[in-house]
Amino acid sequence: MREGQLLWEPSAEAREGARLTDYMRWLGRGFETYDELWRWSVEDLEGFWGSLWEYFEVKASKAYDRVLESREMPGARWFPGAELSYAEHAFRMARDDQPAILHASELRELSEVSWDELRRQVAGIAAGLRGLGVEPGDRVAAYMPNIPETVAAFLACASVGAIWSSAAPEFGAPTVIDRFEQIEPKVLLTVDGYRYGGKDFDRSDRVRQLEQAIPSLERTVTLPYLGDEGDWHEVFSGGGELAFEQTPFDHPLWVLYSSGTTGLPKAIVQGQGGILIEHLKKANLHTDLAPGDRFFWFTTTGWMMWNFLLNGLLAGSTIVLYDGQPDPERMWRFAREAGITCFGTSAGFIAASMKAGVEPPELPALRSVGSTGAPLPAEGFAWVYEHLKRDLWLFSTSGGTDLCTAFVGACPLLPVYAGELQARSLGAKVEAWDEKGRAVVDEVGELVITEPMPSMPLFFWNDPDGERYRSSYFDMYPGVWRHGDWIRITPRGGAVIYGRSDSTINRQGVRMGTAEIYSVVEALSEVLDSLVVDVQRAGGEAWMPLFVTLREGARLDDELRSEIARGIRENCSPRHVPDEVIQIDAVPRTLSGKKLEVPVKKILMGGDPGKAASRDSLANPEALDFFTELAGRLTAPAP
Repeated sequence: MREGQLLWEPSAEAREGARLTDYMRWLGRGFETYDELWRWSVEDLEGFWGSLWEYFEVKASKAYDRVLESREMPGARWFPGAELSYAEHAFRMARDDQPAILHASELRELSEVSWDELRRQVAGIAAGLRGLGVEPGDRVAAYMPNIPETVAAFLACASVGAIWSSAAPEFGAPTVIDRFEQIEPKVLLTVDGYRYGGKDFDRSDRVRQLEQAIPSLERTVTLPYLGDEGDWHEVFSGGGELAFEQTPFDHPLWVLYSSGTTGLPKAIVQGQGGILIEHLKKANLHTDLAPGDRFFWFTTTGWMMWNFLLNGLLAGSTIVLYDGQPDPERMWRFAREAGITCFGTSAGFIAASMKAGVEPPELPALRSVGSTGAPLPAEGFAWVYEHLKRDLWLFSTSGGTDLCTAFVGACPLLPVYAGELQARSLGAKVEAWDEKGRAVVDEVGELVITEPMPSMPLFFWNDPDGERYRSSYFDMYPGVWRHGDWIRITPRGGAVIYGRSDSTINRQGVRMGTAEIYSVVEALSEVLDSLVVDVQRAGGEAWMPLFVTLREGARLDDELRSEIARGIRENCSPRHVPDEVIQIDAVPRTLSGKKLEVPVKKILMGGDPGKAASRDSLANPEALDFFTELAGRLTAPAP
């Protein structure tokens, strides 16, 4: 399989029935191709985003004054004057003949939640939150798994006008505290424990650590998920009619976290209206969801894809949840059992399916497969079409926590080429820029977004002057969003992503700053220094080696390796346990003391060491020699 090979084209019937086709006709502008539509959408921002408001009949208790007050980035203000509710729109497409949620876990058999039951749960939780004194603008934090109660709790939080934030229960207490303590939540929602890989994990001790470390907490409410201890049903037993607090378009909806390489994770605030209109667009026009679809994405509540999965409700689709270990054979069986029509996963999962030699069952309901979290190589595309079905729409997507969307990826009207993302998303003016800030085509460059989008962060929490926000995206190209990925725009308008251009560790879509990993590893008495990188190998396999420098007399034996793994698993995340721990003499550093994460990653991916880093700028240039030799061994043909 070669990159760029044509694998699939939508049938005339599929193109005719796509929601995107209906939207293009409704516009009445005579666009004949997706490319024409995309160019209009990024040039006439007011016309495009205003048309979405009309097409989707966004319900607002107060009308907006204008679509876009200013194009400045950061600082663009969308739909000023409008007041609405995200949660209200989640119930507008409710269907009595279809469930709102299908769900299963290692603790629960496949079950469904009707739209009426979901509404009752949301009303009860909303009433309970109000009874606990939660008001618009207050923060509610959830340390919960991917189960229906978490979805209901989020919708209840949004209906009250409170601000939601979640972390997966697998995250260690220090990692969760670093996130939640920043936003000072009033209420903590949690579970007593969970099951993963057949093992039970009690969370009562970690919850007590959170309570002790976060002084703003006034109440913790616990769902009995693993056992029968908890007060969830007592606190949230109220009923009554579900009411939707009307909030300004830019009222915060949730806080997501994206780690940089230093300091605390970035607490990214996104708005009710911005997320609503972006997700209406993605669910309906790009993912082509409709009532009757069953929309699944394997995710935890600590990844933005959980928030993204909820957009299926905005299209009237059934969302499908799974909580547990993503064993490839089990997940493909689950796809059949749940009648999934859109199966969302990661490039890593597809690579794992390939490596395990999995043969999925017949999947008659399956219409599309989505992949994100890392670039999907041509071999991954080939496996999907060879082992699932030939008539299948496979869309690889790329976006980020920072906007809680994919700005390159799915288009139901276009062909699928191996290794390529189909198109840039509507309203997303994505370009590849060279080091001089020039847009290039068919060349690898920095992924930038040159016009604002409604779901861009409103602000970062505890960043009053906006300095951290600006430095995160706008330092390299003032006024232009630099995302931190390498991208190549193909001559036909598609794209190829080449991974992170910064050094954040992205494992199965969950980003964590290297600083968080170093703080755990270097706390061990045996470890003097460390360096971690995430390398994309040929065939799509991700390899995360951790390099350590040890104190004199210390040995990198199985016991120390286990201690390192345990520390990262418990204090950071199981996904960020290194694939290999390797001892080195010294970590290469700049003259100012910074670790050379990006240059080491480039070298291990086959880059020219001379171009990866200037040895004159290094405090210990000889430390790079080890990585150059290692790269040679990695790429050398087997004897």
